[in-house]
Amino acid sequence: MRLLLLMALAPFLAAAEKPNLIVIFTDDLGYADLGCQGQEKDVRTPNLDRFAAEGLRCTAGYVTAPQCSPSRAGLITGRYQQRMGIDSIPDIPLPLEEVTIAEMLRPAGYATGMVGKWHLEPNAVCLKWAAKHRPNLKPTGKRRINIPQSDRIAHFPAKQGFSDHFTGEMNQFYANYELTGQDRKPGFIQKPGFRIDLQTEGALAFIRRHRSAPFFLYLCYYAPHTPLELAKPYVNEFPEDMPVRRRAGLSMIRGVDHGVGRIMELLKELGIDDDTLVIFTSDNGAPIKNRKDTPITTDAGGWDGSLNTPWVGEKGMLSEGGIRVPFLVRWPGKVPAGSVSDTPVSTLDIAPTALEVAGLDARDNLDGRSLMPMLEKPAEAQPERTLHWRFWNQIACRRGKWKYLSVNAEKEFLFDMESDAHETRDLSETHPEVLKSLRNESNAWAAELKPPGPPPGRANPQEKRWYQEYFNVELEGTSP
Repeated sequence: MRLLLLMALAPFLAAAEKPNLIVIFTDDLGYADLGCQGQEKDVRTPNLDRFAAEGLRCTAGYVTAPQCSPSRAGLITGRYQQRMGIDSIPDIPLPLEEVTIAEMLRPAGYATGMVGKWHLEPNAVCLKWAAKHRPNLKPTGKRRINIPQSDRIAHFPAKQGFSDHFTGEMNQFYANYELTGQDRKPGFIQKPGFRIDLQTEGALAFIRRHRSAPFFLYLCYYAPHTPLELAKPYVNEFPEDMPVRRRAGLSMIRGVDHGVGRIMELLKELGIDDDTLVIFTSDNGAPIKNRKDTPITTDAGGWDGSLNTPWVGEKGMLSEGGIRVPFLVRWPGKVPAGSVSDTPVSTLDIAPTALEVAGLDARDNLDGRSLMPMLEKPAEAQPERTLHWRFWNQIACRRGKWKYLSVNAEKEFLFDMESDAHETRDLSETHPEVLKSLRNESNAWAAELKPPGPPPGRANPQEKRWYQEYFNVELEGTSP
């Protein structure tokens, strides 16, 4: 009888032994926006600084795109998003047949929760999707169309493996549970208050709901992305005489930091801190926008107060400022406290890491690799690999210390990323053999994508301005 009982309980006992996984994904947070990065003195992130001190800080953390939706598609699937035809925001939604981390973990007994900004459903700029799936819809303006709410909901997290969801950017959330932790009929709900605090509450409620089972939480803070807020009480920690956009952005980042601190406290309170791997990063670099300090009630797509120091460029570029982001990992007892690694890592690595910690078999179609060997022994050298990017009219790759960057099929750069000069010194003429090798590798990777090959277009106005401003390069032609 006892043997039969143990056999019946085996799946539940195995599930209980599996560690929890939390991925915290911020929005437009620049490389310099955490105190532990040691770049800007006016940042206040005491909880995230403690997070880094208790775990691993990766100085070469990368995302797969310098823009929101494609970056999110890469993280949540563990695959280069161009393999599913997503180069930029108009190319979404995420196809429902794509397998997310949540769908990978559900068979292993994981509760899966998504809180905050999803941004992988069809939206007003998804004209190609609308032309195929809703051909009777008429554009409402230049390159915009109204997507029916039912189509948006059909691509929400619940359709991609998330058992629990509290999805929303501002004060409206599509949820199947209350902040008290009680179940509710799936639907929209209005919540007053600072959006970051609300998203923190959604995360805390999910953790409490599943404290006794292994869980995967994907927490997507909508900050410091515009619209900016002088978020109270956090704004009181920053002087009134600083640029208003900087002050607002820092106050929102402090709100994120406060939320992360509350999550860390709850994990300890529930006795599951040592059983929980937490990864903190951002979807792309900061949109600098010439750092114009316009009123926060205007210029919705302007500077969000963030900075990318010391890297060149900004959101939308394949230079480091667009794709190199904060990347912290914490797992007490597993990841040595106070570790720092210069090994390039990617958000593509989160999915294979999740599979390994859950005791699941690796998937051959994933583009990243498990971080566990590095997390357990951060000081050891890791096997070299090549990371790739393609966005708009830019393509890039990094292998070891070398980075290749091409824009508009017109100008090529080669940079030594281990040099203090990094992307301020082009070495393409002094190392032509390295340039050729990386170009060939980049083109071979691009040939596997949808559509295949390097970008065929001409630089758009933003790219022309950026490469003139940051690299003093005049690009030909424009594409819309």
